[in-house]
Amino acid sequence: MKSILATCNLNQWSLDFEGNTARIIKSIEVAKGRGARYRLGPELEISGYSCEDHFLELDTLYHSWESLACILKGGHTDGILCDIGMPVMHKNVRYNCRVFVLDGEILLIRPKMILASDGNYREHRWFMAWTHGWTTEPYTLPREIRELTGKSKVPIGIAAIATPDTLLAAETCEELFVPMSPHIRFGNAGVEIIGNGSGSHHELRKLDTRIALIRNASAKNGGVYLYANQQGCDGGRLYFDGCALIAQNGDILAQGSQFSLKDVEVVTATVDLHAVRSYRGAKASRAVQASQTEPLPQIDVDFDIGIEEGKTRMEEWKNGSVGTDPSSVPLFHPSSLRSSVPIEPRTHIPEEEIAYGPACWLWDYLRRSGAAGYFIPLSGGADSGAVATLVGSMCQLVAKAIREKDAAVTRDVGQWLAANETPDIFSDPCVLANRLLYTCYIGTANSSRETRKRAKQLAEQIGSYHLDINMDGLVNALQSLFTRITAKKPKFKVEGGSYQENQSLQNIQARLRMVLSYLFAQMMPWVRNREGTLLVLGTGNVDEALRGYLTKYDCSSGDINPIGGISKLDLRRFLKWAEDHLGYPALGEIVKAPPTAELEPITETYTQTDEDDMGMTYAELSRFGQLRKMEQCGPVSMFEKLVREWDHLPPREVAEKVKHFFRCYAINRHKMTTLTPSYHAESYSPDDNRFDLRQFLYNTRWTWQFRHIDACVKKLEARAR
Repeated sequence: MKSILATCNLNQWSLDFEGNTARIIKSIEVAKGRGARYRLGPELEISGYSCEDHFLELDTLYHSWESLACILKGGHTDGILCDIGMPVMHKNVRYNCRVFVLDGEILLIRPKMILASDGNYREHRWFMAWTHGWTTEPYTLPREIRELTGKSKVPIGIAAIATPDTLLAAETCEELFVPMSPHIRFGNAGVEIIGNGSGSHHELRKLDTRIALIRNASAKNGGVYLYANQQGCDGGRLYFDGCALIAQNGDILAQGSQFSLKDVEVVTATVDLHAVRSYRGAKASRAVQASQTEPLPQIDVDFDIGIEEGKTRMEEWKNGSVGTDPSSVPLFHPSSLRSSVPIEPRTHIPEEEIAYGPACWLWDYLRRSGAAGYFIPLSGGADSGAVATLVGSMCQLVAKAIREKDAAVTRDVGQWLAANETPDIFSDPCVLANRLLYTCYIGTANSSRETRKRAKQLAEQIGSYHLDINMDGLVNALQSLFTRITAKKPKFKVEGGSYQENQSLQNIQARLRMVLSYLFAQMMPWVRNREGTLLVLGTGNVDEALRGYLTKYDCSSGDINPIGGISKLDLRRFLKWAEDHLGYPALGEIVKAPPTAELEPITETYTQTDEDDMGMTYAELSRFGQLRKMEQCGPVSMFEKLVREWDHLPPREVAEKVKHFFRCYAINRHKMTTLTPSYHAESYSPDDNRFDLRQFLYNTRWTWQFRHIDACVKKLEARAR
């Protein structure tokens, strides 16, 4: 028995109930048009996943029911079983739920049993997990839904949808990732189709894990497993990376895009339920466990998920199994019932993930914020060059969508068109970049000709509207003001100045760049006779934020930061890739140049470099970050791991590197509280506000911990003698 099933990627936006509802309806209609009998949507798709404390507001729950009512009223669920994600309050307790709907009626409300509450997730703050076991109880529907459906109560809890030809059940996101996933019991209880509506964010190198889990979920017990996901910027630092999947018996049958500008992407596959039964029947050990599994509660539905081969959709309507006007029901040929063949899942290399994930996030942020474009203080270095390259990648993706006549993208670019222009002018990414991206080299006497040249070349290749200014007058004015008030004239280190003098003179330049960035971001559209203001993009990477190697409120500050969660090492690899694949040859010189802040005078004997300033290499810094956050290491456990890992160094040198890192981290931790909201890409991000919840006032001496490290060093040195 064959069945066409549909899942989707939806670019939802938290609290955008009108837009979210329209995208849900479109996905349902596309699924019906392809002959699908079941449509799965993402987690909390009605409200948007990232509402956060808005989930505490009754308005959010009320508007979610209003949205569902719109979907039911329009007849959109006639002839198709829809699995929709939304928040629901039951007995004054909020749950993250799946709502099964068919022919305008609610069949089951399925609450999430296992909530995500680590890393970026705080679901326990807003929802309770369903703890009543594998059972259901009555749920009283809101008045509007009662009047619409004629039903006052529906089951809420854990149950399977029982059609005449199969059993179907749901998981939600985190439930796939835990050791005792519900799909194990579902499969043993005879459920053949499992849908997982998810809100899973992009992180570098994460997709492989997700695909492996989905494959395993359908291979270990047999069956069909569908995965739906949000795609896009839902309103925060996370980018939800789509990649809807359909698997059967361990094989991937269909896969959606991971990075896309599409608001709605529907993925369908024709599955063979006889193949599921044959696969399961051949596993004797599975049969032993399945025969001992207690039955699940079932919601009986008089609706076939399978389709009789050779039947057209129109014939089904004539037989009364599709409750929609026949003129609106597309025909599909019986050949569409050929089983989907397995495919090899597609994954991106990290360089591609960096190129496309932040670019799509930037596009969502720009089109939804209504800003006139982006402004980047372009220094000619790797970090600001990477940010400009990501906006260039965004422009290339948008231009490609315009050439392909994508209706949503064509509509969205209209906000930047002049009265006599058409969207086709933006089919050239350089033309689009000139309209949306403003770059500015902000130089001083400490800047080099090389960085100025590299900034100009990259700007020309991307197509940005580029400025080149010198701010020595401003710097000198501030220094003169300080000297006039204090009668003291600070000097740089190379001029014999102290550490405090050297730092303050560098910070004047860094902070002035930020002030100038916001001045030009606000005024440049006006200069070009255009409306609105620009969003300033931050240019600090995750490693420098972790080490505190940035000036608070300097040019790394901005409105948003697309590289704030990406390591320096990954950025450099990305720039090498982008040189060829995005067509920006200026990146070759940028990658070769040693990273430098160019805030101190260059002499014959001294050139400022980032790694010398930091007292550690970027590779070492990246490893410190991974151990601190991902492996939860304090100073002592970090030393114990690194002294074995870095066996090319003597223990005392490893100890000094670890101590130096933790001193710098502790001294600069307060800076993390003011980091520009950044695209989350690395699981060792130090973002204090959402992801890395540690204090920002430390005892910077770490007396107890460092004393323990010193004792370990002495033991190791004594053992080596």
